Amino acid sequence: MEAPLILLLPLVLLGYLSGSWLGALTVCRLAGADDPRLAGSFNPGFSNVLRLYGRRLALATLLVDAGKGMPVLVLAILLELPPWAQGVVGLAVLMGHSYPLWHRFRGGKAVASAFGVMLVLTPGVALVCATLWALLAWRVRTAAVASLASAAVAPLASLWLAPDYVIVVIGFTLLVLARHVLNIQRLGRGDEPGL
Repeated sequence: MEAPLILLLPLVLLGYLSGSWLGALTVCRLAGADDPRLAGSFNPGFSNVLRLYGRRLALATLLVDAGKGMPVLVLAILLELPPWAQGVVGLAVLMGHSYPLWHRFRGGKAVASAFGVMLVLTPGVALVCATLWALLAWRVRTAAVASLASAAVAPLASLWLAPDYVIVVIGFTLLVLARHVLNIQRLGRGDEPGL
């Protein structure tokens, strides 16, 4: 039996709060590195940390940003919320990461967080997107290209692997694409930084 939807509001709040923990800031602070929002692409995310400080800190950032929303999503599943409601909780995690209240709404691009959310809700889609991201990042050496392509493929992969979550995944994709508007402009000018 599905849980009453009155539970959705506190889960959305928890999702936003967990999402607003910017892994890059914590990881860099613990490592004694400078705030990644002050250099490179000025983005508190995996790709900028990789460019600035190398693989070890980037991997730690990825693990935090992908994992931070998982507990609240697992709770939404255990409470048997319908897929659309689980997606709303997942979107709250991504909104928290992208627009954290405590950091003047200046957050990350939501790619690693979207991977973590989809790993819980649509694991097959998450793995397809992660594989595509890794292949493109290795081949073209540009995180934005890999991120945009992976986001664009996610709804198509969900049609095949997780049809109940197609609308949810489209919502995630639209947010990720919106967060990459400046990257798209830089790609058009040819001055997007590489990995």
